[in-house]
Amino acid sequence: MEANEVQELEEHAEHAEHDRMLRPVALTMTILAVLVAVVTVLGHRTHTEAILNQTRAAVEQNRAADEWAFYQAHKIRANDTELTSDLMSVVTITNKDAAKKIAKGYADHQQKWAKDLKESEEKARETEKKVSEFEEKVEGAEGRANRFDLGEVLLEIGLVITSITLLTHKRIYWYMGMGFSVVGIVATVMGVLLK
Repeated sequence: MEANEVQELEEHAEHAEHDRMLRPVALTMTILAVLVAVVTVLGHRTHTEAILNQTRAAVEQNRAADEWAFYQAHKIRANDTELTSDLMSVVTITNKDAAKKIAKGYADHQQKWAKDLKESEEKARETEKKVSEFEEKVEGAEGRANRFDLGEVLLEIGLVITSITLLTHKRIYWYMGMGFSVVGIVATVMGVLLK
């Protein structure tokens, strides 16, 4: 064997050794790329969930405001009727039968409006509860989305640092990239477990 052939065989052996060393790095990068994609989708969906719940909360807040306005309208009508009844009781009226009939009508209205007031107040309070429920859902979704975003960033950093191994052939970058990736996976798992 000539010296050139020996040197060429040594280079091929060295090249094969580098390829063998880089295979786990390439596999790690592939897995990290898939994880980044999955975490990105989870983050986007969770942000969308938060926005939908914010919209639902806003709708319910408007509904609650309408219910309270309806309640106030009933309250004003009830107070006006009560004042009119009080006024009729102290004013001298010539036609007592007509006055009794009108007073009876006011009393009937008072009963109806008292019932309506109670129903309006209950509806408004129920709607306010729905607003609170949606706001809690928004907070939960935002918390999960923040975890997913953190996990995505850390996984991307891990992927980039791991890729430096391909350029430098130094395993320290692979280990560092794996470290960032593990922390990113933990952040993502925390987002999944957060309710």
